[in-house]
Amino acid sequence: MNSRDVDPRLLRGFVAAAEELHFTRAAARLYIAQQALSRDVRRLEQAVGAALFVRTTRTVELTPDGERLLPLARRVLAAHEELAAAFTAPRALLVDLNTDGPCTPRTVLESARELAPDCELMARFESGLTYAAGEIAAGRLDVSFGYADGLDPALRARLAHAPVRYEPLAVLLPEGHALAARESVPLDALAGETVYAGDGNPRTVEWTGLARELFAGRGIEVAPPAPVAMGKEEFRRVMAKTRNPVLVTVDFLDMPGCVKRPLTDPVPLSPLSMVWRKGFAHPGLDALRAAAAGLAARRGWLDPLPGSWLPKRLTRGPGGG
Repeated sequence: MNSRDVDPRLLRGFVAAAEELHFTRAAARLYIAQQALSRDVRRLEQAVGAALFVRTTRTVELTPDGERLLPLARRVLAAHEELAAAFTAPRALLVDLNTDGPCTPRTVLESARELAPDCELMARFESGLTYAAGEIAAGRLDVSFGYADGLDPALRARLAHAPVRYEPLAVLLPEGHALAARESVPLDALAGETVYAGDGNPRTVEWTGLARELFAGRGIEVAPPAPVAMGKEEFRRVMAKTRNPVLVTVDFLDMPGCVKRPLTDPVPLSPLSMVWRKGFAHPGLDALRAAAAGLAARRGWLDPLPGSWLPKRLTRGPGGG
């Protein structure tokens, strides 16, 4: 086989295996059998005349030739996608809003739909950036929103991101809670409380990390892992049972049996970013980026109040891609 005639499918399989360093996970990501992926990698190795992986019963590692091929393969696949897109109508863009309700991502999406009425921007609700980011990297989702700096660095390196808003945080309290009568809740007033922040939910690891940093040294505990409540009625039931406050953003949807109060002294902010695959191009993505930038400029979304709290792990400015 001539390396000049390599099937893009072989490169796609190689990139997946190189990023996962696990053939079973890479095959699942591509929706193919592991045996088929192993066969494609062998065909690619024959085409380029070099071993690309060192595989043992415990580990998979790239060889030096594999390391050299990886950035080249990514560029070839990106060019292949760009060529295909140039002669076909753009497919629907899959945009994860995290939750089905009023929120900053929903506002950005609605504005983008006005900017690009001919694009189909389809909302999805994946309930956590950590999970959504993995789906984006695998090509099963296109865009999501959340605390990008809280992602695992290896996963974040495969994504591009741009800041959208510093979102003020709030606390959701069960009706009758001692703090529910206040119009706002100073952070110090939560000392001694156990606050739910998604601990144990693999979809929301970045959110739990943000909460731990915010609570550190303030006498506030993160509630232990618990089954995730699906739907408003289940949420109401669990809230009534545990009586634990819940860390949310100020735009979080209203829930039955609860009251939402903004946090103050200092006002804690969650850096919300838009996230997509590096090298990905789509007119809908362009509309989303333009909508986010326009809203941020008009509403001051990226102008935090003096004295507000931000996490230490914060990338200033847009990511690559």
